Amino acid sequence: MGDIVKTRRDARIMTLLEKAKSLPLKPGCYLMKNYQGKVIYVGKAKKLRSRVTTYFQQGAKSPKTEILVSHIREFDFVLTETEAEALVLENTLIKKHAPKYNVMMRDDKSYPYIVVDHNEPFPRPQYIRRYKKKKNCDVFGPFTHGSNISEILRILIKSFKLRDCSLREFRSRKDPCLLYQIKQCSAPCVDYIEKENYEQDLKTALSFFKGKGRIGFKYLEEKMSEHATKEEFEVAAMLRDHIATIEQFMEVSAQKNAEFAGKETDVDVISYHVGDTEVDLAIYVMRQGTLLGHKNFHFLKDDFVDDITESLCNVIFSYYVESHDILPKKVVLEQGQGILQEAFEKLNELKNVKVIKPTKELQSLLILATDQAKEYQRVRQQNEDSVYIGLTKLGELLGMRERPKTLECYDVAIFQGSSPTAAQIVFEEGKPDKKRYRHYHLQERPEGNNDFAMMEEVLSRRIEHGDLPDVFIVDGGKGQVSSFEKVLEEKGIDIPVCGLAKSKVKGSFKDNDIKKSEERLLIPGRINPFFLNKNKSLFKIMTQMRDEAHRFSRRLHHKGEKKKLFSSWVDQIEGVGPKTKEKILKNLTISKEELAKKSVDELIEQLKVSRKVAQNILKVIS
Repeated sequence: MGDIVKTRRDARIMTLLEKAKSLPLKPGCYLMKNYQGKVIYVGKAKKLRSRVTTYFQQGAKSPKTEILVSHIREFDFVLTETEAEALVLENTLIKKHAPKYNVMMRDDKSYPYIVVDHNEPFPRPQYIRRYKKKKNCDVFGPFTHGSNISEILRILIKSFKLRDCSLREFRSRKDPCLLYQIKQCSAPCVDYIEKENYEQDLKTALSFFKGKGRIGFKYLEEKMSEHATKEEFEVAAMLRDHIATIEQFMEVSAQKNAEFAGKETDVDVISYHVGDTEVDLAIYVMRQGTLLGHKNFHFLKDDFVDDITESLCNVIFSYYVESHDILPKKVVLEQGQGILQEAFEKLNELKNVKVIKPTKELQSLLILATDQAKEYQRVRQQNEDSVYIGLTKLGELLGMRERPKTLECYDVAIFQGSSPTAAQIVFEEGKPDKKRYRHYHLQERPEGNNDFAMMEEVLSRRIEHGDLPDVFIVDGGKGQVSSFEKVLEEKGIDIPVCGLAKSKVKGSFKDNDIKKSEERLLIPGRINPFFLNKNKSLFKIMTQMRDEAHRFSRRLHHKGEKKKLFSSWVDQIEGVGPKTKEKILKNLTISKEELAKKSVDELIEQLKVSRKVAQNILKVIS
């Protein structure tokens, strides 16, 4: 049987090699596909024939390339005029297909901005992490991590009585909100302030971000004196404290700008370090002459199917294409400037970014970035904090040929035998992928809490959607794991399953012999569970997934229970349609008894309803 399989494999490789030899010696992209026709790897090449034939020729290959080739059943190619065009196309194809074997960079760190959208009536300053370029907007920042910019924004909105509500709330409001009543908003929603006067207040507030803070300070000091003269000492004291906080912020900002005076003002300096098992990349970010900080990325060395330096150019390019930060004027790196510069010039959003070799002026930052990459890798590995350590260990425990990338964890929540719900949590490379989280409303069963039947229902419904993970993780014991195994066996799907549970074990603390709880992994076919404290990295991934599953599952569960408890009296409110009912339930965070103690204005503010509806609510619950 083994000889037959080997013969078939050899015939498949020879067929692919012959096709590869017929490719042109021109630049372009190639797409490797598995037996289902799904794209599992996208690459680019200066000469397609030379590059693609190397996958199917005999000779030494990395373990990752061997695994990739074992899954390839077909490949396609797309010609381009230049290698730079191939790089641009490769990035587009990777975004489209999300191939399993491509190295991708996940940027979880973004810097804060203050954005004022003048397309809105009576525009408001907003704190935004991921900035998308838009016309007719003022953008201030980015600001350093650790700066109290959110507190400064709160102070400015309150002190200058600016709008703080969403555009939807602003347009639907007929009466001024509570903030107007406590003198923290000028109520532009009901035209209590002229547009010109509001614009002047906004302009004065923003002066602090434009280097003209003296205008804003003068305004606040006049207001403080005015309130003190009227013996409104609490308001005057509040303004005094606000002025002190803003002064401190302005002073720190000035010091940071002075640190890099004379150097490049908007630049990213990039360096990387190749270790024994991992590759670390560091980016030092400077904007408006201020060193904001750094971003770190790390990859498993074996994950690079092609040349590491070339592959890093690809991930750096995708990083800037996907960036939510304001782009630098210059990107500094030691290798690959030519192809990156040419690729940047082909995209409108990147055409003004120059890719250069390190200048003498920025050499110190390049050294710093190199040290950062090297030391970050050393400390992470020394503390077993690398996701690759944990995922590799999980693959070993489950007898997998390669490290699992995509994990899905499931948890069921039940309230007194009713409203059962389940949560699907997805981690990609050890990090949450919240876009793929899912809730499931489960059937209520006459026998009550039947975890095993509910687990079978969840997985059966999940399988129908396809695009399955590398590993299923169940929050529970052997029974829950067996439920998953049963469904997968019936469907003919070969995906490993493990259970995450706690156990009580004896442990000695000084002279007292007591029991403590330990996290363990239940693995089918293994007699004893694996105690997660043996691997810090795997412990961190598994427990974080379980905690996320609990949080996400109970969020829907509590929402469902709240609807059941309150829908009966909400249905009795006169003049309330489905949309208003949904709004009330969404904003309801207290009991019916507590709600009955509120005034009409307080109900309007909390439930976001009209005065008439608020009055009708009180009639029902009083």
